[in-house]
Amino acid sequence: MRIAILTSGVLPVPAVQGGAVENLIDFCLDYNDKHRLHDITVYSVSHPLIKDHPSLKSVVNHFYFIKTSGFFAAIKKRIYLRKHGGKEYYHYSVEYFLNQALKHINKMHYDAILVENRPGYVLKLQHKTIPIIIIHQENDYLNKSVPYYQEIYDASHLIINTSEYITRQVKTINQSDIKCRTVLNGIDIQHFFKSLPFPREIVGLKKEDFVIVFSGRLTKDKGILELVRTMALLKNFVSIRLLIIGASAYGQDEQPTSFIKKLIYESEPIKDRIVFTGFIDYKEIPSYLKMADIAVVPSMWEEPFGLTVVEAMAAGLPLITTRSGGIPEICEGVATIVERENIVNNLAAAILDLYQHPEKREQMSAASLERSKLFDKETYAKNFFAALEGLEK
Repeated sequence: MRIAILTSGVLPVPAVQGGAVENLIDFCLDYNDKHRLHDITVYSVSHPLIKDHPSLKSVVNHFYFIKTSGFFAAIKKRIYLRKHGGKEYYHYSVEYFLNQALKHINKMHYDAILVENRPGYVLKLQHKTIPIIIIHQENDYLNKSVPYYQEIYDASHLIINTSEYITRQVKTINQSDIKCRTVLNGIDIQHFFKSLPFPREIVGLKKEDFVIVFSGRLTKDKGILELVRTMALLKNFVSIRLLIIGASAYGQDEQPTSFIKKLIYESEPIKDRIVFTGFIDYKEIPSYLKMADIAVVPSMWEEPFGLTVVEAMAAGLPLITTRSGGIPEICEGVATIVERENIVNNLAAAILDLYQHPEKREQMSAASLERSKLFDKETYAKNFFAALEGLEK
């Protein structure tokens, strides 16, 4: 098939700035380049780092870049905002990106349009002469509570979701749904397997410490505040330390958010037992994770998937997490899964259980490594393309 992929309009593909969705697209493009399954054109925002990227040399994957930053792009976006009034489905900058992409798409002849994590794009595609519209969801963006859910659902031919949790959410629109497929996410597990731990001393930890690691964005939903409160509850266990990897956004924090200020304030009484690394480049994440004895992913919202869960498993860490969204699908049977109600006490009990039972940690570590093999990027891409089979017939 000739497929056009519409990206988010925020981060570029190839994923030179990271991004979960963007990395997943890269995995599929690498697989397609190797196996030559389809002729694919990716519509992406431009970025200076892309200029000499090896992905551009593919004969089956093509790229159409749209400039959305810089002086002239800012003027064009403002003109677009004035014309459309900012009353469209997404932020006007994203809508501008989509508008520019559609101008090019209208001149081409694609068999299918694949919409990446932006179901609202379908509203502008449904009246086009496009044989097949596919939605790929990394998040819970299509259910009975979102605007125009019925129009979006009816116009789509296939909806690929990153977890059964998201698939269930789509089925609130149609309980008899036959459009949905679930394809669990993947990561580059070999990168995690091969990485060696950094010496603990680089972040001020000692060899004899019992280290808990949290990795992810420092936001309310991720449960980091609850984990800090758990550390306060465990204040008498002086050898237990917490390593916090991440910032409030996808890059280094420029100004602390109100949540970060609250987090720092509550950490102050036990600051000698908590290490904040700030933003860490993704390439170094495995080596930071492997400094720890266990990982805790205390998600406080219905997490659609939870890549940090897979990353912790691929680092060979015993894992404690919450019963949230799609997380149990990833690690049921190999992790300690606690309920979010009474979360601080639940986390404390689970941490002490692993702290006091090294043999259990060893068993869970082996189980984590084995389970993580299910989420290899090659497996993900293979399953993703398998979900497309039969559409062109």
